Amino acid sequence: MIEQFLAKNYSGAPFQIFGGTHLAALVVVVLLNLYLLGYRKKGEPARRRIRLVMAAILVLNEIGWHIWNYTTGQWNIQTMLPLHLCSALVWLGALMLVTKSQFIYDFAYLLGIAGALQALLTPDLGIYGYPHYRFFQTFISHGLIVTSAIYMTVVEEFRPTWRSLLRVLVWGNIYMAAVFGINQLIGSNYLYIAHKPETASLLDVLPPWPWYILWIEAIGIVSTLLLYSPFAIKDWRDKRRMKRAGASRLDEILS
Repeated sequence: MIEQFLAKNYSGAPFQIFGGTHLAALVVVVLLNLYLLGYRKKGEPARRRIRLVMAAILVLNEIGWHIWNYTTGQWNIQTMLPLHLCSALVWLGALMLVTKSQFIYDFAYLLGIAGALQALLTPDLGIYGYPHYRFFQTFISHGLIVTSAIYMTVVEEFRPTWRSLLRVLVWGNIYMAAVFGINQLIGSNYLYIAHKPETASLLDVLPPWPWYILWIEAIGIVSTLLLYSPFAIKDWRDKRRMKRAGASRLDEILS
Protein backbone atom coordinates (compact mmCIF):
# COMPACT_ATOMS: atom_id res chain seq x y z
CA MET A 1 0.00 0.00 0.00
CA ILE A 2 2.73 2.48 1.00
CA GLU A 3 4.71 1.57 -2.12
CA GLN A 4 1.81 2.57 -4.36
CA PHE A 5 1.21 5.71 -2.27
CA LEU A 6 4.74 6.90 -3.09
CA ALA A 7 5.25 5.15 -6.44
CA LYS A 8 6.73 7.05 -9.36
CA ASN A 9 4.82 4.82 -11.78
CA TYR A 10 1.45 4.86 -10.06
CA SER A 11 -0.89 2.07 -11.17
CA GLY A 12 -4.02 3.39 -9.52
CA ALA A 13 -6.72 5.55 -11.07
CA PRO A 14 -5.33 8.68 -12.79
CA PHE A 15 -6.41 12.14 -11.75
CA GLN A 16 -9.75 13.19 -13.23
CA ILE A 17 -10.41 16.92 -13.35
CA PHE A 18 -13.63 17.80 -11.53
CA GLY A 19 -14.09 14.17 -10.65
CA GLY A 20 -15.37 13.16 -7.23
CA THR A 21 -12.02 13.29 -5.42
CA HIS A 22 -11.09 16.60 -7.09
CA LEU A 23 -14.36 18.20 -5.97
CA ALA A 24 -13.94 16.72 -2.48
CA ALA A 25 -10.46 18.28 -2.20
CA LEU A 26 -11.84 21.68 -3.27
CA VAL A 27 -14.61 21.38 -0.66
CA VAL A 28 -12.00 20.67 2.03
CA VAL A 29 -10.11 23.84 1.06
CA VAL A 30 -13.32 25.89 1.28
CA LEU A 31 -14.26 24.38 4.65
CA LEU A 32 -10.79 25.10 6.02
CA ASN A 33 -11.13 28.75 5.10
CA LEU A 34 -14.58 28.93 6.70
CA TYR A 35 -13.23 27.32 9.87
CA LEU A 36 -10.35 29.77 10.11
CA LEU A 37 -12.76 32.72 9.95
CA GLY A 38 -13.58 31.91 13.57
CA TYR A 39 -10.09 33.01 14.59
CA ARG A 40 -11.18 36.64 14.14
CA LYS A 41 -12.64 36.42 17.65
CA LYS A 42 -9.55 34.85 19.21
CA GLY A 43 -6.60 36.58 20.82
CA GLU A 44 -3.11 37.00 19.39
CA PRO A 45 -1.64 33.86 21.07
CA ALA A 46 -4.23 31.60 19.41
CA ARG A 47 -3.86 33.38 16.08
CA ARG A 48 -0.07 33.09 16.26
CA ARG A 49 -0.33 29.35 16.92
CA ILE A 50 -2.49 28.77 13.86
CA ARG A 51 -0.14 30.89 11.74
CA LEU A 52 2.82 28.81 12.89
CA VAL A 53 0.93 25.57 12.18
CA MET A 54 0.13 26.69 8.63
CA ALA A 55 3.71 27.85 8.08
CA ALA A 56 5.08 24.52 9.32
CA ILE A 57 2.74 22.53 7.07
CA LEU A 58 3.75 24.63 4.05
CA VAL A 59 7.45 24.10 4.71
CA LEU A 60 7.25 20.39 5.61
CA ASN A 61 4.99 19.65 2.65
CA GLU A 62 7.44 21.36 0.29
CA ILE A 63 10.42 19.54 1.80
CA GLY A 64 8.54 16.27 1.37
CA TRP A 65 7.92 17.15 -2.28
CA HIS A 66 11.66 17.62 -2.86
CA ILE A 67 12.50 14.38 -1.03
CA TRP A 68 9.97 12.43 -3.12
CA ASN A 69 11.37 13.81 -6.37
CA TYR A 70 14.92 13.04 -5.27
CA THR A 71 14.18 9.47 -4.18
CA THR A 72 12.28 8.76 -7.41
CA GLY A 73 15.10 10.15 -9.56
CA GLN A 74 13.20 13.20 -10.75
CA TRP A 75 14.99 16.04 -8.94
CA ASN A 76 16.99 18.41 -11.16
CA ILE A 77 17.73 22.12 -11.24
CA GLN A 78 15.72 22.58 -14.42
CA THR A 79 12.42 21.80 -12.67
CA MET A 80 12.83 21.79 -8.88
CA LEU A 81 14.29 25.18 -7.95
CA PRO A 82 11.66 27.30 -6.13
CA LEU A 83 11.27 29.72 -9.01
CA HIS A 84 7.75 29.02 -10.23
CA LEU A 85 5.26 31.46 -8.72
CA CYS A 86 3.57 28.97 -6.41
CA SER A 87 6.86 27.33 -5.39
CA ALA A 88 8.28 30.71 -4.37
CA LEU A 89 5.08 31.64 -2.54
CA VAL A 90 5.19 28.46 -0.47
CA TRP A 91 8.39 29.66 1.21
CA LEU A 92 7.43 33.33 1.20
CA GLY A 93 3.95 32.49 2.51
CA ALA A 94 5.45 30.60 5.43
CA LEU A 95 7.70 33.57 6.18
CA MET A 96 4.71 35.92 5.95
CA LEU A 97 2.75 33.84 8.46
CA VAL A 98 5.64 33.90 10.92
CA THR A 99 6.68 37.55 10.54
CA LYS A 100 3.36 39.14 9.45
CA SER A 101 5.20 40.90 6.62
CA GLN A 102 3.04 43.39 4.71
CA PHE A 103 5.53 43.33 1.82
CA ILE A 104 5.16 39.57 1.31
CA TYR A 105 1.41 39.78 1.93
CA ASP A 106 0.99 42.06 -1.09
CA PHE A 107 2.38 39.33 -3.37
CA ALA A 108 0.64 36.48 -1.55
CA TYR A 109 -2.75 38.17 -1.89
CA LEU A 110 -2.51 39.84 -5.31
CA LEU A 111 -0.56 37.08 -7.10
CA GLY A 112 -0.75 33.99 -4.93
CA ILE A 113 -4.52 33.63 -4.77
CA ALA A 114 -5.01 33.81 -8.53
CA GLY A 115 -2.05 31.54 -9.34
CA ALA A 116 -2.87 28.91 -6.71
CA LEU A 117 -6.57 28.93 -7.58
CA GLN A 118 -5.70 28.05 -11.17
CA ALA A 119 -3.54 25.19 -9.89
CA LEU A 120 -6.37 23.99 -7.63
CA LEU A 121 -8.94 24.07 -10.41
CA THR A 122 -6.71 22.61 -13.13
CA PRO A 123 -3.92 20.70 -11.33
CA ASP A 124 -1.24 19.06 -13.45
CA LEU A 125 -1.42 15.64 -11.78
CA GLY A 126 -1.58 13.29 -14.74
CA ILE A 127 -1.49 9.68 -13.51
CA TYR A 128 -1.38 10.68 -9.84
CA GLY A 129 -4.99 10.45 -8.74
CA TYR A 130 -6.34 9.86 -5.23
CA PRO A 131 -4.91 8.45 -2.96
CA HIS A 132 -1.37 8.99 -4.29
CA TYR A 133 1.03 11.19 -2.31
CA ARG A 134 1.25 13.63 -5.21
CA PHE A 135 -2.50 14.26 -5.00
CA PHE A 136 -2.32 15.28 -1.35
CA GLN A 137 0.90 17.29 -1.79
CA THR A 138 -0.60 19.37 -4.59
CA PHE A 139 -3.80 20.31 -2.79
CA ILE A 140 -2.05 20.97 0.53
CA SER A 141 0.53 23.25 -1.10
CA HIS A 142 -1.78 25.31 -3.32
CA GLY A 143 -4.67 25.19 -0.88
CA LEU A 144 -2.55 26.72 1.88
CA ILE A 145 -1.18 29.42 -0.43
CA VAL A 146 -4.77 30.58 -0.92
CA THR A 147 -5.77 30.01 2.70
CA SER A 148 -2.80 31.86 4.20
CA ALA A 149 -3.51 34.96 2.07
CA ILE A 150 -7.22 34.89 2.95
CA TYR A 151 -6.40 34.31 6.62
CA MET A 152 -4.07 37.31 6.77
CA THR A 153 -6.75 39.43 5.09
CA VAL A 154 -9.82 38.40 7.07
CA VAL A 155 -8.39 37.42 10.46
CA GLU A 156 -5.24 39.55 10.77
CA GLU A 157 -6.93 42.44 8.88
CA PHE A 158 -4.15 43.01 6.36
CA ARG A 159 -5.14 44.64 3.10
CA PRO A 160 -3.54 45.75 -0.16
CA THR A 161 -3.31 49.40 -1.23
CA TRP A 162 -2.71 51.19 -4.52
CA ARG A 163 0.96 51.19 -3.58
CA SER A 164 0.72 47.40 -3.25
CA LEU A 165 -0.43 47.17 -6.87
CA LEU A 166 2.53 49.24 -8.03
CA ARG A 167 4.94 47.22 -5.89
CA VAL A 168 3.67 43.90 -7.25
CA LEU A 169 3.76 45.16 -10.84
CA VAL A 170 7.33 46.49 -10.62
CA TRP A 171 8.90 43.67 -8.58
CA GLY A 172 6.91 41.04 -10.44
CA ASN A 173 8.43 42.14 -13.75
CA ILE A 174 11.91 42.38 -12.24
CA TYR A 175 11.47 38.82 -10.97
CA MET A 176 10.24 37.63 -14.36
CA ALA A 177 13.26 39.18 -16.08
CA ALA A 178 15.62 37.50 -13.60
CA VAL A 179 13.95 34.12 -14.07
CA PHE A 180 14.12 34.55 -17.86
CA GLY A 181 17.89 34.95 -17.51
CA ILE A 182 18.12 31.85 -15.31
CA ASN A 183 16.10 29.89 -17.87
CA GLN A 184 18.58 30.85 -20.57
CA LEU A 185 21.54 29.82 -18.42
CA ILE A 186 20.34 26.39 -17.27
CA GLY A 187 17.84 25.43 -19.98
CA SER A 188 14.79 25.54 -17.69
CA ASN A 189 11.28 26.84 -18.20
CA TYR A 190 10.41 28.44 -14.87
CA LEU A 191 7.29 30.63 -14.98
CA TYR A 192 6.71 29.01 -18.41
CA ILE A 193 8.27 32.02 -20.12
CA ALA A 194 10.88 30.12 -22.16
CA HIS A 195 8.19 28.15 -23.96
CA LYS A 196 4.74 26.71 -23.33
CA PRO A 197 4.64 23.64 -21.05
CA GLU A 198 4.83 20.24 -22.71
CA THR A 199 1.58 19.09 -21.10
CA ALA A 200 -1.82 20.60 -21.88
CA SER A 201 -2.49 23.89 -20.12
CA LEU A 202 -4.48 27.10 -20.37
CA LEU A 203 -1.52 28.62 -22.22
CA ASP A 204 -2.41 26.47 -25.22
CA VAL A 205 -5.24 28.86 -26.12
CA LEU A 206 -2.84 31.84 -26.20
CA PRO A 207 -0.66 32.98 -29.13
CA PRO A 208 2.81 31.42 -29.65
CA TRP A 209 5.98 32.51 -27.82
CA PRO A 210 6.85 35.24 -27.03
CA TRP A 211 3.46 36.88 -27.54
CA TYR A 212 1.69 34.77 -24.93
CA ILE A 213 3.93 36.36 -22.29
CA LEU A 214 2.17 39.67 -22.95
CA TRP A 215 -1.13 37.88 -22.42
CA ILE A 216 0.16 36.50 -19.13
CA GLU A 217 1.05 40.07 -18.11
CA ALA A 218 -2.41 41.31 -19.09
CA ILE A 219 -4.17 38.47 -17.27
CA GLY A 220 -2.02 39.13 -14.21
CA ILE A 221 -2.93 42.83 -14.20
CA VAL A 222 -6.65 42.07 -14.57
CA SER A 223 -6.59 39.46 -11.79
CA THR A 224 -4.77 41.80 -9.38
CA LEU A 225 -7.27 44.57 -10.11
CA LEU A 226 -10.15 42.18 -9.50
CA LEU A 227 -8.64 41.08 -6.18
CA TYR A 228 -8.09 44.70 -5.19
CA SER A 229 -11.57 45.84 -6.27
CA PRO A 230 -13.37 45.00 -2.95
CA PHE A 231 -10.97 47.31 -1.12
CA ALA A 232 -11.24 50.03 -3.77
CA ILE A 233 -15.04 49.91 -3.49
CA LYS A 234 -14.85 50.03 0.31
CA ASP A 235 -12.50 53.03 0.20
CA TRP A 236 -14.82 54.82 -2.25
CA ARG A 237 -17.84 54.20 -0.02
CA ASP A 238 -15.96 55.34 3.09
CA LYS A 239 -14.97 58.58 1.36
CA ARG A 240 -18.56 59.21 0.27
CA ARG A 241 -19.79 58.53 3.80
CA MET A 242 -17.22 60.92 5.26
CA LYS A 243 -18.17 63.64 2.77
CA ARG A 244 -21.84 63.23 3.62
CA ALA A 245 -21.09 63.31 7.34
CA GLY A 246 -18.96 66.44 6.86
CA ALA A 247 -21.68 68.12 4.80
CA SER A 248 -24.27 67.29 7.46
CA ARG A 249 -22.15 68.80 10.23
CA LEU A 250 -21.57 71.92 8.09
CA ASP A 251 -25.33 72.28 7.55
CA GLU A 252 -25.90 71.98 11.32
CA ILE A 253 -23.32 74.70 12.02
CA LEU A 254 -24.75 77.04 9.37
CA SER A 255 -28.30 76.48 10.54
